[in-house]
Amino acid sequence: MSTEGTHKAQARPGHPGDVGRRVSHRRRQLGLSREEVAARAGIAVTYLEHLESQPDVVELETITKLADALGTSMWYLLGAGAPRPPGQAAPTSTPVLEDLEPSQCWAKVTPGGVGRIAVSTPDGPRVVPVNYHVLDETILYRTAAHGLPASAIGQQVAFEVDQLDEALSSGWSVVVAGIAEHLTDPEALEWLAEHADPGPWAGGTRQTWVRISPQRVTGRLIRTADLLP
Repeated sequence: MSTEGTHKAQARPGHPGDVGRRVSHRRRQLGLSREEVAARAGIAVTYLEHLESQPDVVELETITKLADALGTSMWYLLGAGAPRPPGQAAPTSTPVLEDLEPSQCWAKVTPGGVGRIAVSTPDGPRVVPVNYHVLDETILYRTAAHGLPASAIGQQVAFEVDQLDEALSSGWSVVVAGIAEHLTDPEALEWLAEHADPGPWAGGTRQTWVRISPQRVTGRLIRTADLLP
């Protein structure tokens, strides 16, 4: 079976572009050309170029051949491993740590997803994950009226979003600090229900909307020196 153009996904990375990024990074670490890797893996150079430059889903057979050609494992190329806390991979030998400007922070978090809200409680600080949405550079999340995330209303809180790439020993973290407010404006709630409902993973009835108006936005990024930002 040809592995150059078919895409029967037997194993999928977290994002279809991850395999290509890891192949490119590993190839450059080893100082190999695309022609050398393609020859070792028995695939066309044009397909390898496509894989490194375009998000795509790759056959498990091709991933295995590329792992052999690059002297690594298919799990490295997939960015996968046994369940474990993040950050246990070996650190990169050429780390670059950068502070992010507020505009860069908002660019990271604006797609929405899952973040963590840190709130004060009578038993001490608590941190819980919530699905969130960004609107006009404010953080919005929906929760149950008596849930822990709702107890943030009226408090100074910190909201954190991060992303880690174990295979490349890279990642970023953004923290939005501000006052959590109960959003009650009917027009805003109607708009959110129709256009911006993050759909909490926890399910259930969650009709309390909370907005964090930022007073401070900070972020940091760590990457490998030989990996383009």
